[in-house]
Amino acid sequence: MADPILLAKREAAEFFLLPQMANRHGVITGATGTGKTVTLQRLAEEFSRRGVPCFMADVKGDLTGVSQPGGSNPKITERLKMLGFENVQFEGSPVTLWDVFGKQGHPLRATVSEMGPLLLSRILQLNDTQEGVLTLCFKIADENGWLLVDLKDLQSLLQFAGENAAEFTVKYGNISKATIGAIQRGLLQLEQQGGSVFFGEPAVKLEDFIQTLSGRGVLNLLAADDLINAPKVYSTFLLWLLSELFEMLPEAGDLDKPKLVFFFDEAHLLFTDAPPSLVEKIEQVVRLIRSKGVGVYFVTQNPADIPEKVLAQLGNRVQHALRAYTPQEQKGVKAAASSFRENPDLDTETVITELGVGEVLISTLDEKGVPTIVDRAFVVPPVSQLGPVTPEQRAQLMSSSLVAGQYEQAADPESAFEILAKRAQEKAAAAAQAKAEEDAEKEAEKQAKAERAAARAPDTLTESITKSVVRSASSSIGRSIGTQIVRGVLGSIFGGKSKSKSSWF
Repeated sequence: MADPILLAKREAAEFFLLPQMANRHGVITGATGTGKTVTLQRLAEEFSRRGVPCFMADVKGDLTGVSQPGGSNPKITERLKMLGFENVQFEGSPVTLWDVFGKQGHPLRATVSEMGPLLLSRILQLNDTQEGVLTLCFKIADENGWLLVDLKDLQSLLQFAGENAAEFTVKYGNISKATIGAIQRGLLQLEQQGGSVFFGEPAVKLEDFIQTLSGRGVLNLLAADDLINAPKVYSTFLLWLLSELFEMLPEAGDLDKPKLVFFFDEAHLLFTDAPPSLVEKIEQVVRLIRSKGVGVYFVTQNPADIPEKVLAQLGNRVQHALRAYTPQEQKGVKAAASSFRENPDLDTETVITELGVGEVLISTLDEKGVPTIVDRAFVVPPVSQLGPVTPEQRAQLMSSSLVAGQYEQAADPESAFEILAKRAQEKAAAAAQAKAEEDAEKEAEKQAKAERAAARAPDTLTESITKSVVRSASSSIGRSIGTQIVRGVLGSIFGGKSKSKSSWF
């Protein structure tokens, strides 16, 4: 059985998180600047010491310090002294750095097919009709065996579906050009946000997130300081990762420690404007992934950011200070206080607003899986460095990691784009050949007609000349006879006496 994690302390009271209960999930909440990141770092390094890998998004860019020994921060030294810790051994944990954009860590890619139409629809903010058409396009690809690897594959598929809408409408339902155009515009926006970098090959192997080094769990840090600027992409990516883990891992039952702990920072982004179908999927994954040996910990400002059905499954809870200056904030404080198992000696609702930095209300699951009563304590500081590493240290971490060199070079296998482009070329070539044959046939017919015309030309000429000669001869004869008649008639009237008699006899 793994040793309990000492998470918080107050005088003689110590508060532990039991590793065998860590896959019952948890939540870390509190206002900005109250110490949530330090709590997350403490938990992560303690899981690592027990051989449990973790995955967490580094939203503010300061979690990389978990890879280096601490001890140089005077506030940490003072807090350790206050809590009675002496001769603390400062040390770092093994770390693998990831980055969707491939700048601050190893490239982290997924294929369009792996993401699927439901999550893509959320990223693109599609309505029900558009989501339906996108789903149909995925079905067309599946039936034809076309791989959807990157965005250009999906764009080509959408264009193909639009051009052949009449054929697919009979089989699947209406596919309008307007809907295809709306999805294409969404893909263009996604491409501009870095989607063209994220979607591709080689896709990440989820096994690479579940590794140990010298008996310690590897902490996977996703550089998210740029990714958070595209909140839909950020939250949907983490949800996809969680869903893929659920599909990949076998049933494990109750273990003495988790196979993996997944920290979901800025968790409110996951549920903001999420359709009911997506919230239902999240609830299902969180509920069932426990049996796969995965613990999920949401990190957000207020428990109210998380739907009640999901919140009800989070057994381990750490609450940092909340501020209550407005009626809405006061309502949030009351909701946070009511989420704990009541302590008769503690006014939870009041204490939440009085907590100092690094001070928390804590309730974890005991050996029987029952939440302990809420209590007030200070988080035990981490033994690793607070704050980011230097660029040189980051480069060293990347070059010495367990996945160095595996994902840096992008690949572009034959997929829907290449197949459809080839089909379009073959179709264009066939059309060009058909037109060439038609033109050749017309030219041959024209040539044959000209030859037939040339063959008839001599007879026509002879006939024309004959007719001309006949007409000329007839005309001459006619003119001669006519002249004689005229002359004879006129001569008998006017010239008879001047002629000799021999002209009449």
